[in-house]
Amino acid sequence: MQRIVVVGGGAGGLELVTKLGHQFGKSKQAEVILVDRSFTHIWKPLLHEVATGSLDVNTDGINYRAHAAKHYYKFQLGNVIAVDPDNKKLTLQEIRDDKDHSVLPERTVKFDTLIMAVGSVSNDFGTPGVAEHCYFLDSHQQAERFQQALLNQFLRINQQGEDSHLNIAIVGAGATGVELSAELFHVADLLRTYGMPLMSGKRIRVTLVEAGPRILPALPDRIANNARKELAKLGVELKENTRIVSASDEGLTTADNELIRADLMIWAAGVKAPDFIKQIPGFQTTRTNQIVVKGTLQVPNYDKIFVIGDCCACQQPNGKMVPPRAQSAHQMADIVFANIKAQFRSEPLNDYIYKDYGSLVNLSRYSTVGSLMGNLMKGSMFVEGRIARFVYVSLYRLHLIAIHGWFKAMIIMAAQRIAKVVKPKLKLH
Repeated sequence: MQRIVVVGGGAGGLELVTKLGHQFGKSKQAEVILVDRSFTHIWKPLLHEVATGSLDVNTDGINYRAHAAKHYYKFQLGNVIAVDPDNKKLTLQEIRDDKDHSVLPERTVKFDTLIMAVGSVSNDFGTPGVAEHCYFLDSHQQAERFQQALLNQFLRINQQGEDSHLNIAIVGAGATGVELSAELFHVADLLRTYGMPLMSGKRIRVTLVEAGPRILPALPDRIANNARKELAKLGVELKENTRIVSASDEGLTTADNELIRADLMIWAAGVKAPDFIKQIPGFQTTRTNQIVVKGTLQVPNYDKIFVIGDCCACQQPNGKMVPPRAQSAHQMADIVFANIKAQFRSEPLNDYIYKDYGSLVNLSRYSTVGSLMGNLMKGSMFVEGRIARFVYVSLYRLHLIAIHGWFKAMIIMAAQRIAKVVKPKLKLH
């Protein structure tokens, strides 16, 4: 029996392994396996809500093992540390518990078809002190770690009285940095309801730092300008054209030798694929560790290895590279699924053509701004407010439908609506 292995259970990886399970696992045409270093899936665009406590992984996350049991694939917990494309095998790192006892030894997983969907991690560019003093939001574990630190800081300043403030610095004004900035004010206001009467958004000072000339550098000017206005209303201090050269206990130091004092620092500037990818023999990679692929999303010289998502370097016919965005991963998952089916039938494969359906930035309860693109608009259409918020929420709902099916996705959505009524609006532990 053929074995299809998907490495990485992010948005694209989980959607793809679900389809593969129903297509090949259910009929026993192939054994389908998902490998991920975590037990739980959270849609990555929502990690900033996990970081502030607006979203609880324990209730809103998807357990891979439970999901696998219902969708005809198998799950293996593990962190991939090596890939041998010639001998068609992966090496998974040994797993040890919190007392340093071995839980699972170093293992190998063989494959016939491999899909690399390992996503991306933050790139600190080797900046001194960042790894030691800054928080990252690459995974729900890191987001939860920041949430605990944030809650502790809120408790501290609430106890100290109205004259104290919490200083938070965020490096990187892409979608994550901008959305996190707004969400922090929303959470600070909510805490008054939960035993912290002195808390409010006025008690926090958020500094958003961007090395480039403007925030949201990958998005159109109109979206960036509207987001800037909303952040200014909240009180976010924007520092554009500002490069960070080091981090310390006191805060961040800029290239102009200015110290941005901060109690908490988050690094959300730049991404790269995991470092182990550089060590894979026979793979061509970019300077950010992305794997160079053909138009069919296959690795050159390895027709049974595909790459999707943030770790994929795919050049389009117009010469541009596919951007590392959630919509890219969704589209890539669809084309790889079709191409694997074509391989099984000995049919020709199709090239991937990126379709930009627009961009949306959710500024918590304050605003949502973005642009929609497609055949109906004959170009792009700027949207904001309730319409933009509706589209933003719909994207997550479409993701739930892709991994659960219509019926169960509707039940989950209904359960989430009920949960908003009966449970706290914040994770308070």
